[in-house]
Amino acid sequence: MAEKLLFHEMGLDDRVLKAIADLGWAEPTLIQEKAIPLALEGKDVLARARTGSGKTAAYAVPVIQRILTSKQCVREQNVRALILVPTKELGHQVQSMICQLTAYCARDVRVADISGKADVSAQRPILMEKPDVVVGTPSRVLTHLNAQNLTLHSCLETLVLDEADLLFSFGFEADVKNLLCHLPKIYQAMLMSATISVEVQSLKELLLHNPVTLKLEGFQLPGSGQLQQYSVKCEEEDKFLLIYTLLKLSLVRGKTLVFVASIERCYRLKLFLEQFGIPACVLNSELPVQSRCHIIMQFNQGFYNYIITTDEHALGNPMTASQAAVKGGKKKQKSKGGRDKECGISRGVDFQNVSNVINFDFPTSVDSYIHQVGRTARADNPGTALSFISHTDHPLLAEVKDHLSDNAECLLKPYEFKMEQIDGFRYRCRDAMRSVTKHAVKEARLREIKQELLNSEKLKTYFEDNPRDLQLLRHDKDLHPAIVKPHMKNVPEYLIPTMLRGVINPLSLRKRKMKKRKDVKKQCLKKKPTNPLKSFGGTGTGSRAKRAVQS
Repeated sequence: MAEKLLFHEMGLDDRVLKAIADLGWAEPTLIQEKAIPLALEGKDVLARARTGSGKTAAYAVPVIQRILTSKQCVREQNVRALILVPTKELGHQVQSMICQLTAYCARDVRVADISGKADVSAQRPILMEKPDVVVGTPSRVLTHLNAQNLTLHSCLETLVLDEADLLFSFGFEADVKNLLCHLPKIYQAMLMSATISVEVQSLKELLLHNPVTLKLEGFQLPGSGQLQQYSVKCEEEDKFLLIYTLLKLSLVRGKTLVFVASIERCYRLKLFLEQFGIPACVLNSELPVQSRCHIIMQFNQGFYNYIITTDEHALGNPMTASQAAVKGGKKKQKSKGGRDKECGISRGVDFQNVSNVINFDFPTSVDSYIHQVGRTARADNPGTALSFISHTDHPLLAEVKDHLSDNAECLLKPYEFKMEQIDGFRYRCRDAMRSVTKHAVKEARLREIKQELLNSEKLKTYFEDNPRDLQLLRHDKDLHPAIVKPHMKNVPEYLIPTMLRGVINPLSLRKRKMKKRKDVKKQCLKKKPTNPLKSFGGTGTGSRAKRAVQS
């Protein structure tokens, strides 16, 4: 077996190697090991690798190296690399990655992200300085090209299409084709994608010249040794009961992404959890791009553990909207005018160290399932995925299982237990759900808009000139989207299933028992299995918790 090629053996600039060392990358991932040397040789590359495999660095490193090499001979400042991304979040992430990799050569390699919502005129001065690398969505790049804020035909050396399979499905087909007339006759191109679809093949024919195709990691999800996948059959009320139990009793531990079927359900679930003192953050396309990026950054830094989000790509599908309406027991949602079409959560965004993905509403397609579950168990980290299955989801569940059957190591297992074991919590959940009305959800959105106004950089000058408006906004009556009852935050010991007592540390006992409970919790953590769900069902053996709840 050939030895793994390491970063210092690739002929990279010492400054890049130092930045890589600071990032803690001891050795390259498979896609980085194969793609970086090919790109450094100047070859066009079409690479397929699963989510979380390190595709961003696989093209960013050679892009930076090529710019540093060029500047040894040519000192003229120009845009030398263009990176096209399907979403604003991914654009921000790519810029951040390049900034980290150029920490020791920032003067020689400058990067600009123009994928945000800032006005084209506001971004013009940035492009007039001719940054070495420009990152943006196809539509925004084309807008700047047409406005003559950006010139590529005489200087571009490298073109990268990240998450190439999403560019067409996000409606960028015409924009990408229109970009061709602005490109030079000779340039290096790299396409990075989780799948090689028909659309990616058409992009290959349009943009690449005799490319090397890398089809790595044929299975889109890791095996069961790294990723544990479970499904549990439950209807609407039981979904809320289950997620309350899992989170409140800490049966699911670590950073968790919760996917729901619509933006309205994001807020409904958030308000429901708030009744029990479980803080969660909503992430969706109605939020400004700066807020979305800030939420992702804080989540990655460990400020909070739970994000409730939607598969924005699926929401753009009319069929999906109707399915979501069935799932949620609600009328079909009208399209929101404020939704950002260039928002993507289930793909591209680098959520770091995600321990669990909970599909509160089952994804609407096999691809959506793959991409959502792919948010956990990234690189070499373990992860757990739990999907709630209603009766309308059974046909799609069968499709997902059939798709996963290609990999004997990637199994979607049943997560079964007796619901009567947690029936004691049902009345609390019903009480909380009654408080989360349509009016409460509407007011929660208004409260978030109000907060965005207060935090808006664009409105700072206005508020400085109109301080009374700021005071009115700040001192306006507080919104109480749902009535929070203090006792709901606590879990009396008598409600905990009998066989879980001693394993689960209740959150609401007397102060005189606090020290004892902390000691019990430490003991539980020491004995905790790698997969937290095994303590409350699944396929683990020998667990007291499992014996208590298994059918």
